[in-house]
Amino acid sequence: MRMSDKPGFFARRFQQIAVAVFYAEVGATGSDLTPVQYSALTALSAHPGADQATLAGLIAFDRTTIGGVVERLAQRGLLTRKTHPTDRRARALEITPAGVEILHRVEPAVVRAQKIMLGGLDESEAVQFLRLLRKAVEGCNELSRAPLQAPA
Repeated sequence: MRMSDKPGFFARRFQQIAVAVFYAEVGATGSDLTPVQYSALTALSAHPGADQATLAGLIAFDRTTIGGVVERLAQRGLLTRKTHPTDRRARALEITPAGVEILHRVEPAVVRAQKIMLGGLDESEAVQFLRLLRKAVEGCNELSRAPLQAPA
């Protein structure tokens, strides 16, 4: 079996390309925000007050390493951690005004990055590719070490 017949090979290559394009486009705005940090801030803007475990599920990120992401964002003043109102052991995460500002600043770059990633496809192919990719990922979600979890 050739490498060109293996979906895992292309999934890894597409991930490499996606990350490189994200860094190039977002970096051009003067930001050093990572793809995971962008995802975390985006999720917190939609789900303020989520705890770390919930955030990890919202962005399909490993629960043990999300703490480092949260720590770096907090150190940069892009989110705050407060005692959770219903679980004193957990911390409620809130995006700060600086976090909102950086999301607004990089959003056009992220949109450009998404278009570049799909640049080899025409519009209908891009729609079909995303539909099929979503279907494949959803079909295997529970096999992941960090499954995507629907918001509560």
